[in-house]
Amino acid sequence: MNKIIVFFLVLSFGFVQGQQLNCTVTVNAQKMGNPNQQIYKTLETSLNEFVNKTDWTTQNYKQQEKINCSMYITLLSHSSDQFTATIQVQSSRPVFDSSYETPVLNINDKDFSFSYTEFENLAFNVNSFQSNLISVISFYSYVIIGMDKDTFEFKAGDPNYQTAQTIATVAQQSAYKGWSQIDGNQNRYFLINDLLSPTYAEIRKTLFDYHQALDAMTADSKSAKEKVKNSLIALNKLNNSKPNAFLTRVFFDAKSDEILSVFSGGPTINITDLADNLNRISPMNSGKWAGFKY
Repeated sequence: MNKIIVFFLVLSFGFVQGQQLNCTVTVNAQKMGNPNQQIYKTLETSLNEFVNKTDWTTQNYKQQEKINCSMYITLLSHSSDQFTATIQVQSSRPVFDSSYETPVLNINDKDFSFSYTEFENLAFNVNSFQSNLISVISFYSYVIIGMDKDTFEFKAGDPNYQTAQTIATVAQQSAYKGWSQIDGNQNRYFLINDLLSPTYAEIRKTLFDYHQALDAMTADSKSAKEKVKNSLIALNKLNNSKPNAFLTRVFFDAKSDEILSVFSGGPTINITDLADNLNRISPMNSGKWAGFKY
């Protein structure tokens, strides 16, 4: 009997540990005529359970290894079971030997409409389109996991990106926007295709090198700052062939404030060349680059 109990405890523990995300899903219904409707609270609760209890990869993550992330859904309209919204997706990961969390992903998706009936079951199947709500949330869950892995090992996120691409391909048969190249040039279609394209490998190399440098910051901050600088300047190669690339913007949407912080204090290094390069690579953030301390 004791062996049976232990066996089931092991199974139960393994199931809990298999979940990979520590995600806060918020549903903002302030733009609705009656923001106190129970359906919005039910939707928020259901999405939190869906994201955090789904085993996305079957890999065992300890509690402290789960990826901290958030999905902030702003409802814009609601009629019957039809919703239009935006979704802001953010993720971060801890920096080695510190209490600091570095942002990895920060993206605002405005092509988010879906149907939802209160208390409906949310279940993910990679090979079938069940609802746009499930597809969008699942898509970004895999992107979060893939980008997190990319910060620890170059191109380690490929399997997760490939699953996200499958979700996008299956969802293209629906009438929902954001899954096709005809819906614009900065949507889910291009996000996942660019992440997997060799053309944009330099972004993923920078993502890896940058975070490896951050992980070394406590041990040798001056050397680490040099490595952060070099990882950013390396984006020049991509910028020369693909100026203002979508993935470049996605990268700086997450990292620009942190980059300013890194080069606004601590040991001094020569960053004149960094500022010049960043003004070319990410001119939208030129106001921040002007805040560097030389």
